[in-house]
Amino acid sequence: MAPPQDPIANVQTSSEGEERAISSVLMVIAMQAEALPLVSKFNLSEVEDSVFPKGVPWIRYHGTYKDLEINIVIPGKDTIFGIDSVGTVTAALVTYASVQALKPDIVLNVGTAGGFKDKGACIGDVFLATDVAFHDRRIPIPVFDQYGVRARPTFSTPNLVKELGLKVGKLSTGDSLDMSSQDEELIRANDTAVKDMEGAAVAYVTELLSVPAIFVKAITDVVDGEKPTAEEFLENLSTVTLAMDQAVTLVVDFINGKRLSDL
Repeated sequence: MAPPQDPIANVQTSSEGEERAISSVLMVIAMQAEALPLVSKFNLSEVEDSVFPKGVPWIRYHGTYKDLEINIVIPGKDTIFGIDSVGTVTAALVTYASVQALKPDIVLNVGTAGGFKDKGACIGDVFLATDVAFHDRRIPIPVFDQYGVRARPTFSTPNLVKELGLKVGKLSTGDSLDMSSQDEELIRANDTAVKDMEGAAVAYVTELLSVPAIFVKAITDVVDGEKPTAEEFLENLSTVTLAMDQAVTLVVDFINGKRLSDL
């Protein structure tokens, strides 16, 4: 398995050849309910421009917070069903289009997720992902099986982890809210702490384009708990989103004025 590219090797430098401070942050968020509190916190405005292809429902919010230019992008509402366009396909598409158009220094994939109590996850916890993988791309052919899972470490941020004291763990991604027995087998094999529906897709794109990415995930439901996942997710979404937004603000405050190598 080839190692991921080092995004720091591709960072822009100042005219004196020194690594410059981070100036542009792109947040990729799946659901409008998850994004809007951050849009308000950072005083961003919706932008109607030609950055995205004509006709797509994707939404971009833009503004300046401290020394950072911030863009938040969401896939928007599905054009047929009128609900949030969650999942890996839309996450990958909007991430690719946004990185190509906006050229961010760093990407934050922010969202709610399921957590595993046997890995120390509780409702309202916020995790920084140390690794990402897929758990529903089953290809039982040598090498293709590894490609399907595509387990990778994320961009390392030891100073950020130490400063904020957030929990850390491995993130696993699939396109279903529930967990089949086959999903669980791969999830357990990957030593997963957090389960979502977008992270590994965002990671694939950012690695492909050599942009560092941080994954901030807040726990709405305990996957190996007593309650049905959908019920617990809906019950905790609004409350947990507030905890997530507070954590993301701390992350952005820490990033402000720093270089990638300082993280």
